[in-house]
Amino acid sequence: MIYDVVIIGGGPAGLTAALYARRANKTVLVIEKATFGGQITYSPKVENIPGFVALSGNEFAEKMIEQVMEQGADIECAEVLEVIDGDIKAVKTDSGDFEGKSVIVATGAKHRRLGLEREEQFIGDGISFCAVCDGAFYTGKTVAVIGGGNSALQEALMLSDLCKKVYVVQNLDYLTGEKKLADLLSQKDNVEVILGTTVESLMGDSSLDGIVVKKGEERKTLLIDGMFVAIGLIPQNEIVADLIALNSYGYVDATENCLTDKKGIFVAGDCRSKRIRQVATACSDGAVAALAACDYVDSL
Repeated sequence: MIYDVVIIGGGPAGLTAALYARRANKTVLVIEKATFGGQITYSPKVENIPGFVALSGNEFAEKMIEQVMEQGADIECAEVLEVIDGDIKAVKTDSGDFEGKSVIVATGAKHRRLGLEREEQFIGDGISFCAVCDGAFYTGKTVAVIGGGNSALQEALMLSDLCKKVYVVQNLDYLTGEKKLADLLSQKDNVEVILGTTVESLMGDSSLDGIVVKKGEERKTLLIDGMFVAIGLIPQNEIVADLIALNSYGYVDATENCLTDKKGIFVAGDCRSKRIRQVATACSDGAVAALAACDYVDSL
């Protein structure tokens, strides 16, 4: 079978694209290698999705996949290995090959990890990557932000308005973010910046309750209720790196129109170059990319 639209990635961008393409009466296949819903499934409670006062990331993902399947999209759990361009696009996976008249790349980006033992275990139970998403859970509590770039400083500023105490732990001897952000942080009485220091280990049983940090040979324990890791994102664009244009950071070089430099190949979500990476913007991309793909298929 040759699908009208093959979507690589089952996060909010990919699933929204599937919804819009099916409503345009196109045949759709969504291929996801890991967990449908993407990064949002790590959030135990989400309060910034329009239409919901609050729900867990898993609940949101389940609602999206149910909606897409109800609309008649096909779902495949597989890892895409290669995409071959042509009049008909070939998508090769570890579970077989698929063909589509168009392809939407919605592979997302993943947060860089610290590489510590039990780090994955504590994600959603003390470790977060998004103050906008999860900051309110730590109102009146003590948290640590790991990183010293713009994202880390912005997270710390947001958390400083909610939390009793905010530690900013940076492995370098200086903050790499904008001076204006650093100056704003320095004016916060509840923020302590710790430079030249790395996180050595995590503390806690079922949830995170502290970290051990190391500076030179000196170690110190910080008792915290939560940790926000802000050391960058890694776009998951390896499978299309030789096919479509990427920027110097590895993101698909595309604007709000979600078009790539290859006809019939579109992009949506966190894997493209953009400033704001939130569920709402991912869904927006999915709609834009799907409608562009439908227009392309109709033109064939």
